[in-house]
Amino acid sequence: AATKLASAEKLMYFCTDQLGLEQDFEQKQMPDGKLPVDGFLLCVDVSRGMNRNFDEQLKFVSNLYNQLAKTKKPVVVVLTKCDEGVERYIRDAHAFALGKKNLQVVETSARSNVNVDLAFGTLVQLVDRSRGKAKIIPYFEALKQQSQQIAAAKDKYEWLVGRIVKSHNEAWPNVCRKMQPAPEFQDYVYLEGTQKARKLFLQHVQRLKQEHVERRRKAYLALLPQALDALVPDLDEIDHLSRAKAEKLLEAKPDFLKWFVVLEETPWDATSHVDSADSERIPLDLLETPAAEQLYEAHLEKLRNERRRAEMRRAFRENLESSPFVTPGKPWEEARSFIMNEDFYLWLEEPVYMDIYGKHQKQLIDRAKEDFQELLLEYSELFYELELDAKPSKEKMGVIQEVLGEEQRFKALQKLQAERDALILKHIHFVYHPTKETCPSCAACVDARVEQLLGSRFVRPAERHARNPLPDANADRINLVILGKDGLARELANEIRALCTSDDKYVVEGKMYELSLRPIEGNVRLPVNAFQTPTFQPHGCLCLYNSKESLSYVVESIEKSRECAAGRRDNHAAHLPLTLALRGDAGGETLQSLVQQGQQVASKLQCVFLEPAPASAGYGRGISERQIGQVLKALLDSKRNLNLLGCTAGLRDASAPAPVPDADLRIVMCLMCGDPVSADEVLLPILQ
Repeated sequence: AATKLASAEKLMYFCTDQLGLEQDFEQKQMPDGKLPVDGFLLCVDVSRGMNRNFDEQLKFVSNLYNQLAKTKKPVVVVLTKCDEGVERYIRDAHAFALGKKNLQVVETSARSNVNVDLAFGTLVQLVDRSRGKAKIIPYFEALKQQSQQIAAAKDKYEWLVGRIVKSHNEAWPNVCRKMQPAPEFQDYVYLEGTQKARKLFLQHVQRLKQEHVERRRKAYLALLPQALDALVPDLDEIDHLSRAKAEKLLEAKPDFLKWFVVLEETPWDATSHVDSADSERIPLDLLETPAAEQLYEAHLEKLRNERRRAEMRRAFRENLESSPFVTPGKPWEEARSFIMNEDFYLWLEEPVYMDIYGKHQKQLIDRAKEDFQELLLEYSELFYELELDAKPSKEKMGVIQEVLGEEQRFKALQKLQAERDALILKHIHFVYHPTKETCPSCAACVDARVEQLLGSRFVRPAERHARNPLPDANADRINLVILGKDGLARELANEIRALCTSDDKYVVEGKMYELSLRPIEGNVRLPVNAFQTPTFQPHGCLCLYNSKESLSYVVESIEKSRECAAGRRDNHAAHLPLTLALRGDAGGETLQSLVQQGQQVASKLQCVFLEPAPASAGYGRGISERQIGQVLKALLDSKRNLNLLGCTAGLRDASAPAPVPDADLRIVMCLMCGDPVSADEVLLPILQ
């Protein structure tokens, strides 16, 4: 109860971290070793102590208070350890204070840091009356406020730790220095202390490490099925092995170290392998975990299921081959009920069976078509009575089908009647045009094979000097303009394309030519209807008409085209070879009148006029396939002559021509003098 104390070189303490570590903190001594006492905190332990009687303690406190009261200094009663306080003790302590004049009581807990500042603040206010009076808050209310404040500070501090600490390898000293200026760190340390702040940091680092290890584990487990597929894809190899023997088998594989790594220390997640640069490979001890064992069992089950599905696919194919209900062209919906059973549905989905069935059907259809083609060759006499270039009538087709109808090879294509009829028509075309292009054997045709063999064994003569070549650009190409209004041009173009091969090639005199058609039905002065484009150089024009109006359109279009060519000084377009043809179903006097008008126009335009094909030939529209061939042959002849003229013109117009052989000079003179020389006579010396 003394009011004046003296203790030389007494250190001042300002935080609990100093205890035992005085040298690490600022050392500050009390002034002159003397200290006046301005007030007293009278502490009363209200917890249940061992071998301690609270009544006796309270009696001691009462005597002590009497001594303190004599000093005339302020006194505050502080109830300590209220976090473990006994309600009766607290009540008796308050009753003791009520019996004294102006004796204030503050309920505290140093462990929870509740009302400790309030106790000192209350005493300071009693010493210095100029300060505002502190409001005394009961322990449990203060504890609630303190908990809320700590929780808010903890949330902010954890946010700060999460923002700064991104790696589980961070150390506390470095992180502590980084967080020192942050108010979130300062507030939490003030409320809870450095040790709790460090504890939260360690918890965060441990959580980061667990997340890192879990990511690694998931990556390894995701890679394990691929490793098993690569190392042990054969079910027979591992089907009856124990897990230990299977592990030994894996280690014996040549590519084992490509997928796995054997660690000296285990388990892998407790070693430095977690952060190793070689952590992409799977640690072998991972195979001993339950998750890896499940994946191994799943791998076994997958191999067993794949084998079973393969067996089902094989059984299904065998069922298709042996079933009499599966015929060429039969839809899956009709065949399904005859060939499917419960086992098939159990192991494979229906789209798989449909795919297998589709491939089997293709094989059946191809085989049936080959057999039917052989049948047609065996009955060749059925096709001798047809006229050249004629299409069979319905009656003739009926006779053919009636004769072949009893044959099983004919019945096999019963559900593919359209394709069967197409094969008959194709066979008729082959009978009257037996070339390698129309041969049913396609690439296996003997003519084609002989041509390939000859081409591979014989070398062609060397080309002539580049100064005087025969132009061979577009030598195997025919560009034909088809002119006609009201759909005439497009209709004929479609018919001609139907006679071509799949890659738009046409046979003329036994040779294959690439045929390019340009149907025009509008104003030829417009670019979209021009005879010539940057990518299309016409070799000739086939003009069609079926009335006076359409004939007038042809005349006007030709005149406009020639005017445009003259304006461009395009001599080739101005003298483009023309053929005029009547196309229609007219008869009697009308047909005769249109023919006469067409002949007059052809004479005026100086072009060829095609007589309409007889109706008995099966071409009611007026132009036969043979006439189309004649038109194309005439274009080829004209094209050859134009090429030779261009060649000789190049010799004639050269400003300083090189010496020309005698044969070339003779060709030049013949063409310039207009001697009646055929193309063959001109070409023969050059070819020789």
